[in-house]
Parts: sequence; C-alpha cells; structure tokens
Amino acid sequence: MSDFEREMVTCLNRFFEAGKRQGFAYRLKQSKWSSQYVDVLMDSLDPRYYCAIECKSIRGRKLYFSQHFHSDRNHVHQVDGISSFLSRTGRRGYLAIEFRFGSGRTREAYLIPWESLVRFYRSGPGIGIDEFRAFITLQRTPDGYLLTELER
Repeated sequence: MSDFEREMVTCLNRFFEAGKRQGFAYRLKQSKWSSQYVDVLMDSLDPRYYCAIECKSIRGRKLYFSQHFHSDRNHVHQVDGISSFLSRTGRRGYLAIEFRFGSGRTREAYLIPWESLVRFYRSGPGIGIDEFRAFITLQRTPDGYLLTELER
C-alpha cells in the first residue's frame, strides 16, 4: 500500500470523526492473484459517503490517462473498469490525486468526482494541476491531509 493511500484512509476517517458522521474508510488487502478495482472504499448508511476512491501520487503538474492509469489483462482501461465497478455497486467515485514536486517542496492533493474525471478522459490526454484546483482541495497539516467537505 502506498503512503498516499494510507494517508487518504486516515484523512477520510478523520473526516468522519470530526464531523460526527457515520462511516468508515478502509483499504482492502491487495494480492497479486486478485484484482483490485479501487484503492480505498468508504462505507456508510448515508449514501453521500458510500464511495470508492482511486488514489494517484505523481511527480509533475499533469495527470496523463495513458501514463498514470493502466489497462487490465482484457485491455480494459482502468478508468472504464472503475466506472463499471461504480455502476454495479452504486458507490460514488472519486479520484484522489497528490502532486509531488520534489524534495523540500510542498505537495498538493485534490479530490475530483469520478464523473468529472470521465469527462476529462473522454476529451483529452490528461488533466493539468490548474484544472484539479477547481475541485476539492485536501489541506496539508502536520498530521496529514485534512478533508473539510466531500461535496462541491
């Protein structure tokens, strides 16, 4: 499990606790013999928080769909596979992205609703950091990332 995925689970559970919301975020154990649809799942009786989150931590200022996402053994692109998973489970989807700029530079992280990500996927090769800034910002604190709102 990557550090960013672990940080997202902590961030999301802190979001539930701080707002006295019912819900729990977790990461399923990964195995090389089983497929994993998304990185983090959120369960809640409140449908706003019944979610699936794919996490990406990248160097640079742009996310590319051909470079940062993969295709499965049946040649299904990861965006399409996750979209299918979301449709079948009824979960809301998000992409959590962390931009790393190198040693000594502050990282930035954002959440983008999956349907917005799909629109970018259908219209071009990638998404720049400026486009992500229009969505949900994850604030960086000494304790990790802080989520103050999930809907925008």
